[in-house]
Amino acid sequence: MSSPLRRLAALGLALSLAACGAVDFTRPGIADPEAGYAGAFPRYAEFCALSQIRKRPGFGAEIRGEIGGHAVLYLNGACRGPDGTLIPCDAPGAGPEEGVGLSMNAHFRDAKWVAIPGRDFFFEGNLSPGETLTRARYAEVQAEARRLRLYDEVAFHEDAFAGAPAGLPREAAKYEISIATDYAVGLGRGRYCARVPVTRPQMLAMIDFLNAENAPYRSGAREFHWSLFRDNCIHLAHNALAAAGFWQPWPTNLPLPLAILNFPVPKNEFVNLMRRGNDQALLDPEAAFADPAARRSVLEFGTLPVRPGAIALSAPAWPANEVYETELGLIFYDEPMVGPYRFWLADILRRPRDHALEANLRWYAAHLDRLREERRPLPPVMADFAQRFYAAAERELAATDSRLERLRAARATPETGLASR
Repeated sequence: MSSPLRRLAALGLALSLAACGAVDFTRPGIADPEAGYAGAFPRYAEFCALSQIRKRPGFGAEIRGEIGGHAVLYLNGACRGPDGTLIPCDAPGAGPEEGVGLSMNAHFRDAKWVAIPGRDFFFEGNLSPGETLTRARYAEVQAEARRLRLYDEVAFHEDAFAGAPAGLPREAAKYEISIATDYAVGLGRGRYCARVPVTRPQMLAMIDFLNAENAPYRSGAREFHWSLFRDNCIHLAHNALAAAGFWQPWPTNLPLPLAILNFPVPKNEFVNLMRRGNDQALLDPEAAFADPAARRSVLEFGTLPVRPGAIALSAPAWPANEVYETELGLIFYDEPMVGPYRFWLADILRRPRDHALEANLRWYAAHLDRLREERRPLPPVMADFAQRFYAAAERELAATDSRLERLRAARATPETGLASR
């Protein structure tokens, strides 16, 4: 039996096993404060695998999600433009935030994704650490989302309102059925996130891709229909990163029998991204040349295919919580007994370099030092690529040394906001 078929046959067993256990989202935790990371890498993409959602019954929409979860993408360095598209945050007309969160939802009819301004609001609804999510605070988060006019230009499919409270106006219902899925996602879901730095050209490529994905629906040329197997939220995030040369695209809208055999799911994708982002094999020029996406990263974007700063973060659903249950599941799509994903996840959680910025930078600098020392002649067909690869390596090594110096200085002067915690 082929590997995709084995995975499909094992899915039912995986669901039954995972249904009984909650995931511990306290590991690895937030390794570095936001200011420290953004100070080193002002532009980055953060893919998050979100757990199921289980709202406590008794008020509002009753939302009980499955353990496959959801996925979102946060882009630090991309902002909402005045016309609803994405633009660089340093471009005229950008909002005051430093980034946007993107969510693709089956509710949407004339959009593929919605952009949520600001990291704090996207993840935590602007709640303060230690604050309790009360029903009153829950209503305030929705009111803030309405003030931001998140769905002013987004129509929902009629069946999306089936679970909304009777008599609630449609515009208000959009915010009630979408909270903790599109915005304030951490209030009702735990998360594993993989953060990877990008350059400005790579961020522009991601912005162009995402705007193009939304364009036919915003113009009315097409109506959006989400598909678990053929075009889901992980396809969108994966292919945005592919536009930046991170890896190869994941085909969408394949014939259904083919799509069912191999489709992306949130928790697997988190692991895939962490493994790709710290794949030391791609710091070998011949291996990078043989990899189409790695080769494109060097030739088109002038950067190494593996850069420092690819780290994992996690957070449980908001702990002091009167609105959502906080013991939540999130499964791998894998053979539950012998599949590799749970072992790969365990490796990510135990290795400091996979979730602590300074350890990551030191590991990376050591590899670049070794790459410089072991530089060897390469085949003539690789001459142009090799020159660009080694030039990128020299730039990255100098930048990494500088980042490490800043982190050392920050420990001595923690008021700078760059200190580790």
